[in-house]
Amino acid sequence: MKLPFYKYQGTGNDFVIIDNRSLGLTKEDTALIRRLCDRRFGIGGDGLIYLQNRDGFDFEMVYFNSDGRESTMCGNGGRCIVKFAHDLGLGDKEFSFLAIDGPHRGKILENGIVSIQMQDVTATLHRGDHYTLDTGSPHFVRFVKDIQHYPVVEKGREVRYSDTYKEGGINVNFAEELSRGNIYVRTYERGVEDETFSCGTGVVASAIAYFYDKDPGDTNINIKTLGGQLNVQFDLHDLHFTNIWLTGPAVQVYSGETTI
Repeated sequence: MKLPFYKYQGTGNDFVIIDNRSLGLTKEDTALIRRLCDRRFGIGGDGLIYLQNRDGFDFEMVYFNSDGRESTMCGNGGRCIVKFAHDLGLGDKEFSFLAIDGPHRGKILENGIVSIQMQDVTATLHRGDHYTLDTGSPHFVRFVKDIQHYPVVEKGREVRYSDTYKEGGINVNFAEELSRGNIYVRTYERGVEDETFSCGTGVVASAIAYFYDKDPGDTNINIKTLGGQLNVQFDLHDLHFTNIWLTGPAVQVYSGETTI
């Protein structure tokens, strides 16, 4: 069978995207998903996304990590699938879609910039030298110095496989303030089990933790990642974060067919 696919990236976080509205591919075929995400024997990507029909929405997003397992919300993947839906002609500038954590909105802005609304965040735990919170996926955030040379994979793996987190797994973010309202974030992602060039839900988690930790006085945070620049904006009411928007570039890299 010839399978059409599309490759998208958002600040270096790359995804295989498949229009599954009529193909009938299932989430149970984890071997296929792993193979398609393999960078040597497949297409290659940090994850794979199915675009599917869903009543009441423009589409449904079903996201898998590169290990083949369906995963929690992926922010950069959400931005990429909004761009994909736009490229398919499913809408013009605004979209509504369903993901594993609930409904989302997406907007196509100028010059390839895409913005998606994330779920509200109601609980942020500060434990010693780090924060833990859920932005659609579970995240650990620690502020460090000299992040450019920080051993992200080594330290991230220590946290991810620690007794506290190893059963369910957690994404591990290290962040540093560059200037007021500007931070640099690097992320070790579970399911990929490596550092990725960017992580959308991790950037959102880091922006909220930064607001707690440094009190920048503004709810508009610019974030540098290995793959480029992102922005997070939110409203704040009694430490309840709402109207959270993740914004940045989303680009189609190429499309093609593979045999399965």
